[in-house]
Amino acid sequence: MESRIAQILTVSIALCLIAVHAQLLEGLLNVWRDGERQMTEEPPDAEFLENSYDFIIVGAGTAGCVIANRLTENPNWNVLLIEAGSHENFLMDIPMLANYLQFSDNNWKYMTQPSGNFCLGMENNRCHWPRGKVVGGSSVLNYMLYSRGHHEDFDRWSRFGNPGWSYEEILPYFKKVENFQIPEMFDPTYHGTDGYLSITYAPYHTKIASSLVQAGQEMGYKYVDYNGKEMVGISYSQASLRNGVRDSSSRAYLHPISKRKNLTVKKMTQVSRVLIDPTTKQAYGIECWIRGQRSPTIVRARKEVILSAGAIGSPQILMLSGVGPKNHLKQKGIPVIQNLRVGYNLMDHIACGGITFLVNESISLKTARMFSGASLHDYFIQHKGPISVPGGLEACSFHDTENPNDPNAYPNLELFYLGGSMVSDPTLHRNLKTLTTPMLIPI
Repeated sequence: MESRIAQILTVSIALCLIAVHAQLLEGLLNVWRDGERQMTEEPPDAEFLENSYDFIIVGAGTAGCVIANRLTENPNWNVLLIEAGSHENFLMDIPMLANYLQFSDNNWKYMTQPSGNFCLGMENNRCHWPRGKVVGGSSVLNYMLYSRGHHEDFDRWSRFGNPGWSYEEILPYFKKVENFQIPEMFDPTYHGTDGYLSITYAPYHTKIASSLVQAGQEMGYKYVDYNGKEMVGISYSQASLRNGVRDSSSRAYLHPISKRKNLTVKKMTQVSRVLIDPTTKQAYGIECWIRGQRSPTIVRARKEVILSAGAIGSPQILMLSGVGPKNHLKQKGIPVIQNLRVGYNLMDHIACGGITFLVNESISLKTARMFSGASLHDYFIQHKGPISVPGGLEACSFHDTENPNDPNAYPNLELFYLGGSMVSDPTLHRNLKTLTTPMLIPI
């Protein structure tokens, strides 16, 4: 009898193992298919370059991909899109892997200079400053959160002397971008559904996120569409996701047009300077270094050179081209074409790490739990589960600390809710490894 029971148990366990392996095999096949599809849908790397193009776009990042898409709508214009990095692959588009991308070769790996005004809790007062070095740019490295900003942000720009940048004037372009996929939040006054970029909630929320959102509402914070009429309140994070996968600028804007014959994409190619006529001050081409070649390549632009190399890269290329602060350029031995304060007044968000709360249940987004067999199956078969959460940032809220009870106020504080902690997740610890010891001890 005992032998018979043992046989039954053995067969049952074997069948369970076969079922598990079958699920994992199915998941691996889906991964392989995703990879194959990614490789075929992204525009190929050009084998050679023509001597000239109508437009040259420097940088295939978040904005560069959009510009390439729009310009090539005119079949009579030939467009060259140049990128210093390589292609985007399907692993980069798994939402929960955003943490791992910050120190990959798809990042320029910038670090801030030591200062007495910021990064004071970091080693040598320096912070990592991730910027994308890949087709899709920082939209491949970021945490996929989609937040436009408050109406007043844009209206202030307009009042400061930037015509065309008021909220009313740019709202049609926000709507044109979107394929908004949150039915309960949809308002055609503020959102569009015909755009290239998919905006939705993550297909999975932890109990922690649900509890936080509920607690915020119990405290009197309204559940809002922070990209709509009101911004002050609490919400699950809106994210650039499509079917549980990162919807980067490359996926959204380049993949659908990969067959356009008037688009040329050259990867692994770094632009060293824009060629500018010193007399007319007209840009007429670029100098670039193609990986593997020992001398630079010159490509001419029949109409325009468009710099889209990012907040760091574009000013750098301008200065290398002779456009920038005269004294600085002379110190570097660069002939001055135009004396301008290029590179000055750089600003970024003021941010700080948050407060860690302990919970009594094992429900946080911990790496060991996220990449269990069940979670892997949920994601690779259905693109759901914990791995579909964009970098772990599940919810957010906006507050006006000066007028906390005014729902129409102008928020000056944003809170992110992360379903894990630096202590519980080694990837987060690695991303913040420059924290000094006195900062880590309290955490």
